[in-house]
Formats: sequence, C-alpha cells, structure tokens
Amino acid sequence: MRMSPESFDFLLSKVGPLINKQATRLRQPISTAERLSLTIRYLASGDSQQSMSFSYHMGKATVSNIIQETCQAIWDALNEEYLRPPTSTEEWKNIANEYMELWNFPHCVGAIDGKHIAIQCPGNSGSLFYNYKGFFSIVLMAVCDAHYVFSLVNIGDFGSNNDSGVLQNSAMGRALESNTLGIPDAEPFEGIQAPLPYFLVGDDIFGLKTWMQRPFPGRNILENQRIFNYRLSRARRVIENTFGILTARWGIFSHPINASVKTAEAITKAAVCLHNFLRLTNSAVYCPNGFVDSEDASGKIKQGEWRGVVSRSGSAMTDIAPLRGRRNTNNAVQVRNGLMNYFISPAGSLPWQWEYVRSRGQLQL
Repeated sequence: MRMSPESFDFLLSKVGPLINKQATRLRQPISTAERLSLTIRYLASGDSQQSMSFSYHMGKATVSNIIQETCQAIWDALNEEYLRPPTSTEEWKNIANEYMELWNFPHCVGAIDGKHIAIQCPGNSGSLFYNYKGFFSIVLMAVCDAHYVFSLVNIGDFGSNNDSGVLQNSAMGRALESNTLGIPDAEPFEGIQAPLPYFLVGDDIFGLKTWMQRPFPGRNILENQRIFNYRLSRARRVIENTFGILTARWGIFSHPINASVKTAEAITKAAVCLHNFLRLTNSAVYCPNGFVDSEDASGKIKQGEWRGVVSRSGSAMTDIAPLRGRRNTNNAVQVRNGLMNYFISPAGSLPWQWEYVRSRGQLQL
C-alpha cells in the first residue's frame, strides 16, 4: 500500500466522503475503504484490472469505474493541500534557500523535467497521442523542490505535440513566461556581479531563459563550462530522483497504462498527489533512507534503491526529445555565464568539483 495504516486511515477520511455510495433496498454498496484500498493496490502493484477483479471478487467494469472515480477523488481531496504551488515570494525564496543549502545552487526555485507516459492506443484518436518514439503517450511535465516534492505539474498533453513546445504551450509555461506565479525579481547575490534572477534548472529539452537554466551544449566545451554543467546536474538530479521514486513506488508506471485516456490522466494525477502526500507525511515508509541518490564527501554518487526497482520492473516513462536550434537571449546567456564564473570562484566552488570533472571528462548525469 506504500503507506502506514495510520496514513491510509487519514487518506480515507479525506477521500471517503467523495466516493461514498448510498445503500438501496436492493443492495449494499461497496464500502469506501474497499474502494480506496483497491485503487491504491492497483496503483502500487501495477497489476491489471482483470487481476484486481479476481482479487476483490468484483466485475471488471465495476473495478474500472471504481479506479477512475477514486483516482479523481484522490486528486480532488489532496491537490489543493499537497500539490499547492508556492504563491508568495517568501515561499519561492524558501525553496531557493533549500536548493542552495542542499545542492549549492543559488536562486534555484525548482528542477523541471518532462516524461512521456505510455498508454494503450486510444480509440478514434488518430495520431494525436502517437509520439516521436513510436508509441502512444500522454505527457507529464513537472517541477519539484529540493526535497523531491512536486510543486508544479502539467498532465495530459498529447504525445504527438512537439516536445520543445509542451512547456511553452502549457498553462504552467505561460505562467512562468509571464511571471505570474510570484517568483521573486532578480536580486544581488554575493560573488555574482549583476543581480541574479530566480530560475528553474532543466536539461537540454528546454530553452535557455532568464527563468530557465540549462547546460552548455556539446562535447568539446571548456572546462569552466563543464564545471557549470556538473553543478547544474547536481541540482537537476533532484527531479530525476523524484520521477524515479514515483515510478518505483507506483507499479502502474512499469508498463503502458491499459485504460482510457481519461482514466490514464486520472491515474497520473492521483499518483502525483499520493507521492506528495506520502513524502510530506509518511516518508519513512514511502521513501526510506537509501532510496534516493546520495553522494559522499568527494562528490561520488551512490545510486538510490529506486534505480534497481525500475531496472527490474521496467518503466513506461520516457524522456521527451531534446530541444534543437533555438537561439538564446543575451540576458539568459549573461545569467549562465555569471553562474559559471561564480562556480569557479573561491566563493562558489566545491572542493571536489575540479577533480570530479577532470576524472570523468564531459560529465553526463
């Protein structure tokens, strides 16, 4: 169930009123506890709906309806409390302070990534959900804080959409571009000459902007640029681990989701909410010590247990395509160069970074 009995009882108190059915003179309804436990087991185990039908002695259509209704109820019950984006500059600054404390990256307010989630071929959809990798999918775009908790998500884009435009065309991307999320304005930072904006960190699927920092592209780049890429990869690894926890803990993502698009979206929304709920309230059971990546005093990475789980069970989540050929704005380039110079300065360097980058050459994480 991925949670303690106490967490399940609390979750039931939140979700139960939304899935309760009235008794009739002809039959007693399936209890709210059984509806919720069936749905959680389905998400956690990754078993088919047919298998759940056998286990719970219910018709397959009944199981399908329960899963869709309960997943939507989990979203409705939890998203405002456990998936609420920061709404004030103070909240964004708290996230930035935690990224600086844990990952030595200044003014970072989140790490961002996107995944194709494989689904069965939807009926009468043409090529809307058919992506460049050659399978049907919906897109999950997400931002997380420094503690592997999702802060912003965009769920359900067509798999066929141009990957580089998924963020740009989403409500989340438009809000970031127009700066309507309350992210603080640029402020001075000790060791960097110009005022430093607050920004997200991502990989090469995103364009370089003042509010989005990405690695220097190419293999034959300068050592200072490789240092920047290494430092950015340390901060960006948080979202990689967040997706890894999600995939490892919810077996439904170990294979293509065999359900309608509407149900697949409800499943993804429920899993994201449950992830945040359990990370914030029951982390010792949901994500125990050693489950995520860690590093020693020399920067050497010890891989988290989630990687072994995903390697054994498989994953229906696939990276979206890298961005090619987009020109960077001068302001965004200046921000990246300022950060690069800070990371090689006495004030901003890490003791092991030079040896680490030189020993591995072009760093790829």
